[in-house]
Amino acid sequence: MSRRKDTDYIMISARVRAMENRLLTRERLDRMIDARDDGEARKVLSECGYREDLGLDEALRLARAEVFRDLEHAVPDPRLVEIFQIKYDYHNAKAILKAEAVGADPERLLLAGGRYDPAELLDRWRREERLPGAQEFVRAMGEAKAVLADSRDPQRADLLLDRACYEEMGQLARELDSPFLQGYVRLSVDAANLRTAVRVYRMGKEGDFLRQALLPGGNVSPQSVAAARREALDEVFASGPLAPAARLGSRLLQAEGTLTEFERECDNALTAYLADGRRVPFGEEPVIGYLYAREQELTAIRSIFAGRAAGLDGDTIRSRLRRTYG
Repeated sequence: MSRRKDTDYIMISARVRAMENRLLTRERLDRMIDARDDGEARKVLSECGYREDLGLDEALRLARAEVFRDLEHAVPDPRLVEIFQIKYDYHNAKAILKAEAVGADPERLLLAGGRYDPAELLDRWRREERLPGAQEFVRAMGEAKAVLADSRDPQRADLLLDRACYEEMGQLARELDSPFLQGYVRLSVDAANLRTAVRVYRMGKEGDFLRQALLPGGNVSPQSVAAARREALDEVFASGPLAPAARLGSRLLQAEGTLTEFERECDNALTAYLADGRRVPFGEEPVIGYLYAREQELTAIRSIFAGRAAGLDGDTIRSRLRRTYG
């Protein structure tokens, strides 16, 4: 299939620009944080189209599903939306395999929003029926099940599924012949590898363990990350958008700073990359950016309500929020 032209996105780009007006701005987030009670905070959400008559989790689930359903029918190529759905399929795969290994029911852990309905995925997996159009995904699940059965190590199974997830994302981006989307996937891999390196070093592990955990397909090779000394980890990412996050990661390894700051800066690098697409008048960039913005919005909403439930003060909740897309 030939690459879509920017002009193919004129109509959907205009729609996305209008939809961006309902995103949660920093001012709206502040109003939610400072609201007298959760009911008042939910009214702010209703201004952005979230259902007030549902529980929070259900309202967010429905909003995510509606965004994907709406845009996959509006974009010239639905694979553009699939890039953002893939991670939900792999989350569900992990939940199903781990539950199966201990004889538990994974249903409450499954998330909607993926390419495959979670209930159908679970039913077909149990019946050993092939899921249509899911060859790579089902293959990865089968390999992860074998690894889990052989090693009894869920971490190894997770690593295999993570690798398959990013491989699928990268393959879709290449098929779409989208430099912007390919750049997003590469940066996502870099962020995942930076997080992994910091986590592994904090566990006191490195060497083969780290090399096996790192993912291919980023701007920074996994070999470079694995070869870096913990005190020089920031140097590997010094010339790219993850430089601020890498500096915080190196400080964290020296018992300075906080994990929250580090994680936030990793996400901020991705937001900054995608926010650059807002300068494009029409094309795939505005759609990609909007999809990511909605994902970040859902994360922010959960963080705010979790912070309120825990009795955290407003400044503490704000310190945990990521940069907004706008």
